[in-house]
Amino acid sequence: MTQVTSPTSNLIDKKGTSIDSRVAPWLIRLVYPLGCRMIIPGYFGKIDVIGRENVPLTGPVIVAPTHRSRWDALMVPYAVGRWVSGRDLRFMVSANEMRGIQGWFIRRLGGFPVNTTRPGVGSLIHSVELLSQGEMVAIFPEGGIFRDDRVHPLKLGVARIALEVEKLYPKSGIKILPMSIHYTEPYPKWGSDIQIKIDTPLNVADYSSGEMKDNAEQLTDDLYLRLKRMYEG
Repeated sequence: MTQVTSPTSNLIDKKGTSIDSRVAPWLIRLVYPLGCRMIIPGYFGKIDVIGRENVPLTGPVIVAPTHRSRWDALMVPYAVGRWVSGRDLRFMVSANEMRGIQGWFIRRLGGFPVNTTRPGVGSLIHSVELLSQGEMVAIFPEGGIFRDDRVHPLKLGVARIALEVEKLYPKSGIKILPMSIHYTEPYPKWGSDIQIKIDTPLNVADYSSGEMKDNAEQLTDDLYLRLKRMYEG
C-alpha cells in the first residue's frame, strides 16, 4: 500500500527534528484581556498603532516585525491578534526563551522554538505546515533583539519559508506583513510610549518566478526597505 505524505515531508532529512505547537483556548481567553486591557495600557504611556486596516483577515500570513524588546511578544498580538483580526498568532521563538514557566506559557500560546544560531529543519517544516493551514505566523526577520534606532540586515529565513509555501501551495495567497515597533526608550520602562506601524502586505506570488535563491534575496531586500521606511522614517 502506498503511504500518503504531506508535501512538506520532502523537506525532512534524516536529522530532522519534529516540532509542534498549539494554542490553548482557555489560556488565550485569559491572557488577551489581561494583556490588552490591563498589563500593556497600565505599563506603557501612549500606544499608537497605525495601519491596522492592512492586516489580512484570512489566508496564510507571516507577520514580520522589528525586534526591540521582549515586550514585542505582547505587542504583536495587541496590534494584529484576535481582537483586531479574529486570529491567534503562532510565534517562532528563540529556543532559549522556551525554558521554565515562560516556556510553558509560550508553548500554549502558539510559540515554537528555533535555534537562532543554527536554525534546524524542524522549525522550517512546522512554519510551512502552519502557513499551509492558513495560519498567521510571527517571525522576527532581524533574528534577534536590537536596541538602536535602525533596521538591521534581515535573515533570509522569512523569505525562504514564504517561497516554500508558495511553491508547495501556489494558490494559498501567502503574504508577508511588515511591522515596525518603536519604543521611546531602548529598554522600555513604565510610561514609555510605543508607536507601531503596519504596512501593506507583500504578495509572495510576485516573487515566484526565477531561481529560489534570487527570489529570496529580492523578497528580503523589499521587506528590509519596507521596515526601514517605517522604522527610520
